[in-house]
Amino acid sequence: MTLDQNWFTERCKEAGSAFSLQIKRKLHDEQTPFQHIEIYETEKFGNLMTIDGFVMLTTRDNFVYHEMMSHPVLYSHPRPRRVVIIGGGDCGTLREVLKHPEVESVVQVDIDERVTRLSEQYFPELCESNADPRAELRFGDGIQWVKDAEPGSVDVIIVDSTDPIGPAEGLFSGPFYKDCLRVLGSDGLLGQQSESPLYHTQSIIRPMHDEMRKAGFLDTLTLHFPQASYPSGWWTATIAAKDMPVTFLREEACENKPFATQYYNDAIHRACAATPEFLRRALLD
Repeated sequence: MTLDQNWFTERCKEAGSAFSLQIKRKLHDEQTPFQHIEIYETEKFGNLMTIDGFVMLTTRDNFVYHEMMSHPVLYSHPRPRRVVIIGGGDCGTLREVLKHPEVESVVQVDIDERVTRLSEQYFPELCESNADPRAELRFGDGIQWVKDAEPGSVDVIIVDSTDPIGPAEGLFSGPFYKDCLRVLGSDGLLGQQSESPLYHTQSIIRPMHDEMRKAGFLDTLTLHFPQASYPSGWWTATIAAKDMPVTFLREEACENKPFATQYYNDAIHRACAATPEFLRRALLD
């Protein structure tokens, strides 16, 4: 990350690329026990949160990520009543999950409470459902929480994490996936952000599929969506199904969803599940 003449630039060295946003001013700078959080006001993208120099979210385009992290996996489960979010400290995914009236409880476990408190201050629209009686905010180690959870006690687990470095590294591991499998009930689904297929097919996406299946998940599927502020502008979420194929089970319910979205709908759901040929070959090799 660099700041040069009022431009924030995140460099993706392994891909030889960079993404920049023009900055008006810095709003906040804090080193927590876990990570370095900065908040900026940008010229065109609203507020920007970075963690350890990497873009986490902007006001302008976060809706795509948060909707795609929540609605596809929930509409792929026959009856998603009990949901757990690992990470997700900005609470945008929590807000989207709570739009589903069939969801009875959501536990969100993020290691760094400061991400949530700063989101309440600088991204209040993402936190508007934090007081929903179905929501429980916990601050601690999500890996340990899953390890300690009762078998079969959860319908859907959503891993809304940072990149697989630092505190989030263990969220991309075989032991974590085995614990998730144990905690999920019948028809259970795990949904996890899985980076860019253009940059991370071999380093992240294929190993995720391999480890999820080794852990015992029956089926896996990577979903695709644009994300302007993330490396390459092309992002994914990967779904792992405990004991059934990953399918769009509640298509009719999605077509008649009782809430508004900005990006996600039934046509997007069907389209995002299409696998590009290079990724299909990589996953078959």
